[in-house]
Amino acid sequence: MSRRDWLRAGFLGRAADVASRKIEDAAKVLRDAGFKGEPPAESTRGAINPARPITLALHRPPGAVPEAAFLAGCTRCDACIKACPQGVITRASGRFRGAEGTPVLDLSIAACVMCEDTPCITACEPGVLKKDRPLKMGTAWVQPMACLAHTGSFCTVCSERCPVPGAIENRQGKPVIHEAACTGCGVCANVCPAPSKAILVMPLQDRPPDAPPTAAPLRPETTA
Repeated sequence: MSRRDWLRAGFLGRAADVASRKIEDAAKVLRDAGFKGEPPAESTRGAINPARPITLALHRPPGAVPEAAFLAGCTRCDACIKACPQGVITRASGRFRGAEGTPVLDLSIAACVMCEDTPCITACEPGVLKKDRPLKMGTAWVQPMACLAHTGSFCTVCSERCPVPGAIENRQGKPVIHEAACTGCGVCANVCPAPSKAILVMPLQDRPPDAPPTAAPLRPETTA
């Protein structure tokens, strides 16, 4: 790591410490004030509410409906888990509370290879995975300080192995991820040869709602 990067890393670390202390202070203020629900006062809007659990984004399989509908409709039948040829779909652990047992991607096991026939969606009888839904599950980010291509070595593995056309561009020898095209499948992170994985894949906080059905146009009345 260069001196500049080392200083930058130190600055970011200090900034993170300050932010963490600010969050802890805000949470203490709310606890001391006895808040048990949403903070009603304008002055506390946007602060952390310690009485409300923080929602963790879940890395759902492709074609997932919005999270509220997913939790309401998923029967925890494991059909999509059994259908996945990569074995990347697994059950959410107990730390996800109400989502425990529902299907999630575990990119530490493998990556979703974006199967053309989407067997996980075909196997889903409750319909919480749908073929007419976007296949986007998350977004990958390159961490330049860990990336071989960004630190002076030659490496194009992620762009070569990415299964989604247009998701990763090799720009002047360095990978650039196009968020709109990236599906968050995790292949790039899985194949990254850097000693410290240079690609971080973040799941979507939620999926977009289904488009409302388009009303049929009214037929003009005809006169005799």
